Amino acid sequence: MRNGMKVYDSDTHVTATAESLELYLPSTVKELLSDAERYKSPIRRTSAGSTLEPPYAHRFSLGSGGGGWGSDAPRTLGQAEPDQNTERRPQKFMGAKLPAADGEWVAASRLRDMDEEGVDVQLMVPGVPRGHQDRAVDLEFIRANHRFLNDFCGVAPHRLKALLTLDARFIEESAEEIRTWGNSAWAVGIWLNLPLDYPLDHPDLHPIWRAVEDEGLCVVHHSFSGGYPGYRDLWQNPFMGRTASHPWGAMRAVASFLGAGLMDQYPHIRFSILESGFGWLPFWAARMQDQIEYMGYVPDLKHTMAEYMGSGRFFASIVLHEGPEMVRMVSDMMGRQLLMYSSDYPHPETRFPGSVDLVMGWEALDQDLLQRIMWDNAVACFGEP
Repeated sequence: MRNGMKVYDSDTHVTATAESLELYLPSTVKELLSDAERYKSPIRRTSAGSTLEPPYAHRFSLGSGGGGWGSDAPRTLGQAEPDQNTERRPQKFMGAKLPAADGEWVAASRLRDMDEEGVDVQLMVPGVPRGHQDRAVDLEFIRANHRFLNDFCGVAPHRLKALLTLDARFIEESAEEIRTWGNSAWAVGIWLNLPLDYPLDHPDLHPIWRAVEDEGLCVVHHSFSGGYPGYRDLWQNPFMGRTASHPWGAMRAVASFLGAGLMDQYPHIRFSILESGFGWLPFWAARMQDQIEYMGYVPDLKHTMAEYMGSGRFFASIVLHEGPEMVRMVSDMMGRQLLMYSSDYPHPETRFPGSVDLVMGWEALDQDLLQRIMWDNAVACFGEP
């Protein structure tokens, strides 16, 4: 709590170490990874930029995971080709103090950081190793990560919430994971990994949407450097990639999910976008509606795009750099039920430990709107903690 107001951070990140995940992997996978050490990379620096000392914890790296602007050789704008010999520049930490070095995988350290910043609840987007040549290995890592999260969040189940990370290659198995964990205190939504060129509105995905609806969870789109679909055609430039791919990925996801009529077919399902910007939402609602009428190729819908986005079943996390004027403009145009506070903890984009104070200092926001952004809208999206 900060200044008498509860705070729900709707976009943070958690990634288990290899040492943690190994405890939850079945023996069959351990046998397949008999040379497991070659799949491990030492964690010499945290994602926020803390330099660690040996003995190092490790991350599993099973394969390419789909590539993306975060993995290829970088090209600086104005140059003809990528520089194969240039070391990739780490992202600049935007806060005043580095988060706990082990806050990405130790619940107690994370909770101390939450207390320092004044955060009551965090929604965590988990990182899960994927890309092994044997698809069964990827599936078992998904299941193991959910078992890890059950124990991690169990340290403070009313404060630590997370997404189920699923995969469209495993539709029935993904639906079963939803049914397994849907009633747990920590699982409040799903993030679905899609193979390249596999649309979010594909009819084969209905078992997943049905399970989400039955369990009262939220469908979440969160963009990543290798995320579907906006990482290609960016000319190998990290500035272009980070700037363009996140909102484009979210734009395409919103158009696909809403345009397919999934909110009509599943009248209680909720959809949210994280870490993708939000100032573009009014423009996108108007453009989608115009193109539905102009171009077609969507089924008959019961509502307009703006009505779906203003229904109280669609949500978006804020990004801090867009500022209070953008928050007020989007809320005035699309309703106060839409936007949710987020910090991106512990990634470098966070303003830790001042992210909450930054937003609470935005004088352009009245107390009612601030209350909705800091707490009420996230509770409507992810459920009462």
